[in-house]
Amino acid sequence: MKVLVLGGGVIGVTTAYFLAEAGHEVTVIDRQQGPALETSFANAGEVSPGYASPWAGPGIPVKAVKWLLMKYGPLVVRPAFDPHMWTWLLKMLRNCTAERYALNKSRMVPVAEYSRDTLKALRAATGITYDERSKGTLQLFRKQKQLDGTGGDVEVLKKYGVPYEILDRDGCIAAEPALAGVREKFVGGLRLPGDETGDCNMFTSRLADLCAARGVTFEYGTTIRRVVRNRNRVVQVGTDKGWRTADAYVMALGSYSAPFMRKLKRPIPVYPVKGYSITVPITNAEAAPVSTVMDETYKVAITRLGDRIRVGGTAEISGFDLRLHESRRRTLEHSVGNLFPGGGDLKAAPSGAACGR
Repeated sequence: MKVLVLGGGVIGVTTAYFLAEAGHEVTVIDRQQGPALETSFANAGEVSPGYASPWAGPGIPVKAVKWLLMKYGPLVVRPAFDPHMWTWLLKMLRNCTAERYALNKSRMVPVAEYSRDTLKALRAATGITYDERSKGTLQLFRKQKQLDGTGGDVEVLKKYGVPYEILDRDGCIAAEPALAGVREKFVGGLRLPGDETGDCNMFTSRLADLCAARGVTFEYGTTIRRVVRNRNRVVQVGTDKGWRTADAYVMALGSYSAPFMRKLKRPIPVYPVKGYSITVPITNAEAAPVSTVMDETYKVAITRLGDRIRVGGTAEISGFDLRLHESRRRTLEHSVGNLFPGGGDLKAAPSGAACGR
């Protein structure tokens, strides 16, 4: 079967790999000049099935107001005259109940666990490396109220057999020794020892090389203009370099999938939410994180990637606006500098952005 994959990020390239392994003729189209140069480029680097949780949950509307008012808040909303933005926000608010949160999390965790297990199998089969580590995730709580509020998440973890540890200060320091110097800044944590970390861009780029070796064709620098259907089937894709046809099509354009799906009369509840990241060169390995530390107060993930620290966070709802705002960088710098002072050179850290959700 001839398959056309729209999008060359981690989802598109991984899909192409497994399709090629199954014997299909695969072509990947992406507007960038290489794989994983947008959302997959500089994300937080977490492979965290245990931490998989819906954004929509009980108390989130009230928390959102507080986050918007915080100096180093994790949420920014830049209102626009975009009905799709408001529709998405209303759908999210409707899911901010205990019942829907539990249902959505119960759906997410098994899928995330399966994804992690598939990644392990892929790694074993190919020998692919991407600054990966299998040292867990530590969700760090600065306030006792945060630690006391983990009961609902723990019940879901128990239900699906996800290993976890509730840690006091000393337990957190045992997992992340560099936190010893700032022990007064947190009260405890929830550790998920089965979680992993890795560089998404590195993984995707190296997997794309494996795909090419298996006969997958990549059409980079090609912008998708139209997706045309006839009745209930996609029949061709229009690009700035001409029309493409296949027996089957895979939509893997991230948040850019939504406009195409609306035109195909198959709307999906997806809207871009911009995240920010900085990549900090490590100057003192002993003062850097071992794996991923999730700073729960600021919703910032601090991840060790080889000789770098990837710091990712902030949810900015501003449509498809890719401009970077310096104030968002300061949030990331505050979190990592507060928990891991001396671990890396913040002045040498380039910024990045990714849109998802």
